[in-house]
Amino acid sequence: MNQARFWESLEDQKVHCHLCAHECQIDPGKRGICRVRENRDGTLYSLVYGRIISENIDPIEKKPLYHFLPGSLSYSIATVGCNFQCLHCQNYEISQYPRLHEGAIIGEQRSPEDIVAAAIESRSASISYTYTEPTIFLEFAQDTARLARAQGLRNVFVSNGFMTEPSAQALAEVIDADNVDLKSFRDDHYRKVCKARLQPVLDTIVRLKQLGVWLEITTLVIPGLNDSTEELTDIAQFIKGVGAGVPWHVSAFYPVYKMLDRPRTPVATLLKAREIGLKAGLRYVYTGNIPGEGGESTFCYACGGLLIDRVGYQILRYDLKDGKCPKCQAEIDGVWK
Repeated sequence: MNQARFWESLEDQKVHCHLCAHECQIDPGKRGICRVRENRDGTLYSLVYGRIISENIDPIEKKPLYHFLPGSLSYSIATVGCNFQCLHCQNYEISQYPRLHEGAIIGEQRSPEDIVAAAIESRSASISYTYTEPTIFLEFAQDTARLARAQGLRNVFVSNGFMTEPSAQALAEVIDADNVDLKSFRDDHYRKVCKARLQPVLDTIVRLKQLGVWLEITTLVIPGLNDSTEELTDIAQFIKGVGAGVPWHVSAFYPVYKMLDRPRTPVATLLKAREIGLKAGLRYVYTGNIPGEGGESTFCYACGGLLIDRVGYQILRYDLKDGKCPKCQAEIDGVWK
């Protein structure tokens, strides 16, 4: 248990947490919506500092990040807890663990030094804070990321983007890339499906881009909820406004957790979403969870040449030269080796 950051004291030993956009005001002895930040006698504590529930070596493409050190490994960690309550969470066993187990906090104790040493030993190029929402363990991520940078490692967030301006600014000081889930372009979707709001996510995306963090966006396309041409067009146009070079990943949904009443996303729907993104002026749109359909490869936006041929998390061909297309010399957006 470590004292939290991003909070202030209120009257009667209450605290106001500024870590995420829920902006919880927490009474003594109570926790925030994330269930991992607790007010003890007027002081806010993080209950998950260094309590690692998942620790793996992943290809960076799994995040998914396709324009950030492709082909490299990323040492990936998570704690329990989340500030969302998504009905279709694929990692609900750990993201909702405190909520489902009467507030219990589990995980192996690790120090920032432990994580960085393990990442170096695994020959990873980066550390990813992922699986659950990493904002809720931002204190540990900050300390680990600073140490990682000093050792020549990069840092990656895979997040829902539901941050405040102070926490987003602090994050941008220590991470190099973030894949943000843009789950919908409708506030009612966020409220009903995720128990959150849309606007803070949009604000974080714009803010991180302005602060120089490499951004990629993922939208899980759910049949009957966010798969209309109108909504997909709205998402694509928003991303285009952030930057035409921001990659957009449109991924297939499958029934899980509390959302078992929806079918898997048809391949045709993802291909439609990809065409919508390209038509809106995005340079790179990828289809996820449907390997072998050709939507995972990177093409030059200027001449159409194949630059990176992917199947699943494997790179079959890599034809970038100093971040440029070898045919037409167009600068390809990304962070390359």
